[in-house]
Amino acid sequence: MLDSFTPFDLYRGPVRLHGRIGGRGAPLLLLHGHPQTHAIWHRVVPELADHFTLVMMDLRGYGDSGRPAGGPDHGAYSKREMALDALAVMQQHGFERFGVLAHDRGARVAHRLATDHPDAVDRLLLLDIAPTLAMYRDTSEAFARAYWHWFFLIQPPPLPEALIEGDPARYIRSVMGSRHAGLAPFAPEALLEYERCAAIDGTAHAICEDYRASASIDLAHDRADVAAGRLLTQPLQVLWGEHGAVGRCFDVLALWRERALQVSGNTLPCGHYLPEEAPQQVARAALHFFPT
Repeated sequence: MLDSFTPFDLYRGPVRLHGRIGGRGAPLLLLHGHPQTHAIWHRVVPELADHFTLVMMDLRGYGDSGRPAGGPDHGAYSKREMALDALAVMQQHGFERFGVLAHDRGARVAHRLATDHPDAVDRLLLLDIAPTLAMYRDTSEAFARAYWHWFFLIQPPPLPEALIEGDPARYIRSVMGSRHAGLAPFAPEALLEYERCAAIDGTAHAICEDYRASASIDLAHDRADVAAGRLLTQPLQVLWGEHGAVGRCFDVLALWRERALQVSGNTLPCGHYLPEEAPQQVARAALHFFPT
């Protein structure tokens, strides 16, 4: 799907960070969500490659990146730590300042990256999320039912890990297929890639730790930002699916305006998986939003 892009494997300490790079122009970092890999961008990047140097990476715990142990405070999967991975990847490719296009979990990493390293991130285009702290704070029954995995994955080990490891492909299809359009939006080769990576040893622990971190150490970092009055200073655009739970359950723009100085955004006619359900609209938004 992405054979025209050059694969890379870089290391930050002992953690391997895998991805692909290609295109030409201003640097743009692309970060995927759960339970996927950088393959989510396969329908978006053809329209962007003539305008941007695209860096697509697998978050730690996902795809072909490393899967370190989470630790007692889940700190190895804090969005602060994952943001440092992303920063290291861009710097090792020679990019000190760049834009970020990110979906779902990757968008949470992007939020922390832009907050902690404002000199590195020029602009942010985030897909189908509201701020993590607000989403936990304002959880409703409707949201809990739609995003059941948020509350399943944070349960103490080893139960969630054991259930996922029993049938990783079924977990992938259950999470992704329970949304607005079922499994229809996903290219067969992309779905097979997500299933392959879910079956890699250590994946179940890693994705659980990602969510455990979001419900603990990440919230502590977010509360510290709020207490300090620390806001995103970069231009921020947020897109969300009109058929997705995020837009139904939260006032997306109002919540982001609590956390950022410059916010714009709108819905797209799709569900949660914008890069695969509405790739042309995502690409057009990126072309309009990021300087080339």
